[in-house]
Amino acid sequence: MGESTEIHAPGADHAETASDGGSVSGKAHPSPLPDGATLGAQSRAAALRSRVRTQRRSPARPHLVFELALIGLSYWIYSLIRNAVPEQATVAQKHASWIWSFEQTFGVGIERAVNHTVDKITWLIVGMNYYYATLHFIVTIGVLVWLYRRHPGRYAASRTVLFVTTGIALVGFYFFPLAPPRLMTGGGFIDTVKVHDTWGSMASGAGAHVSNQYAAMPSMHIGWSLWCGLTVFFLAERTWVRALGLAYPAATLVVIISTANHFWMDAVGGILCLAVGFGAARLVYHVWAFQLPRVPGEERPTGQLTVPASWNTVGAHR
Repeated sequence: MGESTEIHAPGADHAETASDGGSVSGKAHPSPLPDGATLGAQSRAAALRSRVRTQRRSPARPHLVFELALIGLSYWIYSLIRNAVPEQATVAQKHASWIWSFEQTFGVGIERAVNHTVDKITWLIVGMNYYYATLHFIVTIGVLVWLYRRHPGRYAASRTVLFVTTGIALVGFYFFPLAPPRLMTGGGFIDTVKVHDTWGSMASGAGAHVSNQYAAMPSMHIGWSLWCGLTVFFLAERTWVRALGLAYPAATLVVIISTANHFWMDAVGGILCLAVGFGAARLVYHVWAFQLPRVPGEERPTGQLTVPASWNTVGAHR
């Protein structure tokens, strides 16, 4: 008596709960499933994202033919743009006067003294002229080849640094034409190429007709040589090779000043361009170029010192 006589069928409560899904309305809202095309697009997008992540963490070595074509095309475009920039002799001379006056005001205008002193040693200055004309290309290409063969996992990122550095330099050539010291009016510098009848610069002698004489800021001799030097220093195994890596940009700085091809402030510009290049590569690969694994898909063997111990080499497992 007094108890409810309502009879519940077995499983009725479960059915009600399932039907209203915990909502006030008590109505089911089936979620639409993507059709085949949408699923395919999502799958392709996921595959692309996975491939990009893999390339960032462990970049593959590019095919040799593609890489040779890319470097050749890139240098051709670089030369074309560099030499197509309006020379603007008047503006270039004005900029040279600004830099020279600035350096002298602060007592750091050492270029003329170095130029005149080294010019007195004929064998040395002639050797520097040839150094300036040749090693800029030979060493850079040599380091690229070494990277491609011995450090394939770091090649693409390191090459990106070099490409970005060079691209930034082209902007400087366009917006800040600058006469090198040896061409500056009233500067009193010696054009060592003309005096010693050697070919140390495309802007002296016959080469002056096919090269932009006022593409001096920033100095790519410094930008490229410092890239080579840092690459060798961080990745070479032998201590003496690392020491040579650091010595190369230092020697290049002495050469560009002794031959009066650059102010030392042009070297500062080259260093800044290189810094932007390294920063851009880090944004792309999320680590510094030299922290990537030496071989794509493999971790650096234990005990093999490729970078200073304070650095953490990123393995392919990440």
